[in-house]
Formats: sequence, C-alpha cells, structure tokens
Amino acid sequence: MIGRRALLGGALAAAGTAVLGCGRAGPADRTHVSLWFTYGGRNRKVLERLVGRFNRSQTDVWVDAIYQGDYYEGLAKLRTAIAARAAPTLSHVIGEVVPYLAEAGVLEPLDDYPGAKQLDIIRALGQSGSWVGGAARPLVALPFNRSTPIAYLNEPVFRTAGFGPPSTWTELRDTARALTRRAGGRTVRHGFGCPISWWFWVALVGQAGQSVVEADGRVTLGGEAGIEALRFWQTLAREDRSMKPPPGRDYNAWEQINQDFLSGRVAMIWTSTAFLHYLEENAPFKVLAAPLPRARRYAVPTGGTHWVMLREASVQNKLAAWAFLRFMHQSEQVIQWSTGTGYLPTTHRAVTELGRSGFFTEHPNYRIALDQLDVSLPWPWSTELFRVEREIVEPRLEEAVLADADARQVLAEARSLAQGRGP
Repeated sequence: MIGRRALLGGALAAAGTAVLGCGRAGPADRTHVSLWFTYGGRNRKVLERLVGRFNRSQTDVWVDAIYQGDYYEGLAKLRTAIAARAAPTLSHVIGEVVPYLAEAGVLEPLDDYPGAKQLDIIRALGQSGSWVGGAARPLVALPFNRSTPIAYLNEPVFRTAGFGPPSTWTELRDTARALTRRAGGRTVRHGFGCPISWWFWVALVGQAGQSVVEADGRVTLGGEAGIEALRFWQTLAREDRSMKPPPGRDYNAWEQINQDFLSGRVAMIWTSTAFLHYLEENAPFKVLAAPLPRARRYAVPTGGTHWVMLREASVQNKLAAWAFLRFMHQSEQVIQWSTGTGYLPTTHRAVTELGRSGFFTEHPNYRIALDQLDVSLPWPWSTELFRVEREIVEPRLEEAVLADADARQVLAEARSLAQGRGP
C-alpha cells in the first residue's frame, strides 16, 4: 500500500488554495484543505477537536474547518459554491442529496484512492447499504455522522407507571395516553413527542410495511401505508391529545422536542441518535433509549451525513483531503466521534473495540441504534428524493398534523406533484 507521504509527494510542501470566504489559518507551508461542516453545539466542538488532532498528527496537510449552519443552510451554500466554481475540497451532506450531486457529476469517485477498499465500513452505514444498488455505483460517499431515529424515555416516569418501552403502535398509543397528565384544562405533560418530519414519517411508513419511493424510483409515498402512518400521528396529536405538536420547522422543532423532554413536559420522544450524549448529559433524570415500535414490522431509515469530495478541486487538494478521510476512519477517531456525540460508529473495528472495552455494558443506550441497523431500510438512488422531501412532502405532513388536513388528500396531492402531474 502506498504510504501517505509517498501518495501526497513533494507537492504538499506548496501552499494550498485559499478557503472561500475565510482567512486561511495554520502553517503556510502545508496544503490547505477547506472543509465545510454543518452543525453546532457539542457536535461542532467534537469535530473541531478531531480536526485539530489531524492537523497536529502530520506536517503536510492543514484542514481548515468552516462552519456553514445547519444541514439545509450548508447544502444551499454548497450548491451555490458549486455553481460558482468556488466549492470547498471536502464537505458532508445529508444522504438524500447524494444521488443528485453524484448524477450532476460534481463528486469525486473514491474507489481508486489508496485504502478505500480497506476502510472496514459497516455496510448499512456506507454507500453500499444506504442506497438500493449503492455497491454497484462509483464510490462517492463515505459515512460520517450517521444515525437512526430512536426513542428516548424518562425512565423514572415509566418505572413509576409500570411501563416498559412500547414495541408496537398499539402499545405506543396506550402508553402515551396513560402518561399524559392534565390539570385545570391544560396538559402539563404529554406522553409522546416527535418532530413532524419526513424522517420519522418514513420510519412509520416502513413500520406499516411499505416504502415511500420504490426501488425503481417510482414515488408512491407508501400508498395506503403512507396514509396509515400519517393518520397515526393525527390520532395521537389530535384525537388522543397525547402527542405534543412541536412548533416551528426543521431543527427548531427538533430542539423544542428535546427541551420538552428535558423539562419533563413530555415523557417519551422520538428523535435522532445524534442527541444521545446531549440528552444523557442534560437530563435531571435517567434517560432510557429504546428501538422504535412496529406496526407490521420493525423498520427505520438511516440518517445523517456522508463525506463527499468535490471533483473540481485540484489533484493536490484531493490527495490531501483523502489523507484526512482515512484518518477519520481510523478506530480512535470513529470512537471519539461516536462516544462524544451519540452518532453511530461507522466501522466494524470501532464497534469491536467499544465492545471489548466494556463501553456498551456501561452505556447500553449507545447500543440501541446500532442494533436497529438490522431493520434499516436503504434509500432509493433517486435524484428527486431531496426535492420530494423538502418541497412536496414535509409541508403537507405539517398541514395534516398541525392543521388537521385530510391525510389521504394531502398525500394524493404530494404524489401527483412528485410524479410531475400536479398544478
């Protein structure tokens, strides 16, 4: 195998290109790699520590990590930068947009980079398992902050009430109603909370036995299962009033759900693995993580982002970026990222080391999302997937749950628009 120094060669002694919109820091005699990333808080700090470790570990490459807002803000900036031929060398993007970027020809194929086939990636989290037919396509995405939706329970509330984690939709409904508390005509604690988001609805559709987009690319939105999933949310939120409808959109809603859980205003929530460390660290009670329940089967989508390298970058910068990607897939970095955040460890070696060290025994919540990978559903390789999610489906999910619009009607409208038959 070619060594890193031999791979990068003497060219790395030259200065790299300037970072877009940012004064370049670090030694001038290294190749500078611009890395755009898209989350804040604790997760940002963990990544910045890993970038700093890489920068100190060698003397050829310097990674300039630049914060770009949340996933959607970062993606908008990335698409603008690509159009302006001013993109960073390296970024990470949500899985739903990878097929669009790949088919547009803006991503660098990674198959032939040294060590690409030896990265030991867990199949369900990498390109081969995240998309239908992903293994048959050129490798353009490597897993980074990968997750599944999971349930978080206020353990003392559940223990006092004599409930365990619900394993079916019926149990979820019964538990949520039983744990909802009202006083003086107002609800002081809801039994359940969940962002009104595409990701969780996709989980429900899968649990009802169908997929929102078929393997051949047809947008069915789950057919009757999609309607059943949306009506289940409506039942919890509007009929039972046991599900707290979160205000706001996107990560504002996700953050509000977290705060409702931490304050005791909601007994059980669905959210991402990404918040595991944060919730455990900030809850004044013991937090219990649990898999999502089933209707006809257990099913969850995977989520989070993948590393991508931009094709227009210079050879010198791409080789430097590859050195960083290999570093990030070493067990030490994978473990620090996962245990410091709650995101899934992405390599088999890291999982083995965590098990051998006793980490999962001491922190059983971290094992939940990993075990759920057995029932994870791959996404279709569809260039329309992100547009369908953001522009068509998600606003109609909110309309149905928050404004009580008819589930069948809004999904019929969404299906027509997604298939190009709408107004």
